[in-house]
Amino acid sequence: MFGRYAEFIVSSYAAVAIVVVLLIVWVVLDYRRQKARLRELEARGATRRSGRSATDLS
Repeated sequence: MFGRYAEFIVSSYAAVAIVVVLLIVWVVLDYRRQKARLRELEARGATRRSGRSATDLS
C-alpha cells in the first residue's frame, strides 16, 4: 500500500499518536493538580478576584 516507505510512514504516524496521547494525559493530570491546588488555597482562606470558587469552574 505505501510501497518502500511503509516502515517510515507507519513509524511516523505511531510516533505522532504517542506524543498526542502523552500530551492529553499531561494536560488532564495538570488540570487535576491545578484544581486541587485551588481548593487547597481556598481552604486556607485565599480568595479569587473573580469571586468564584474552584468548584464553580467544573
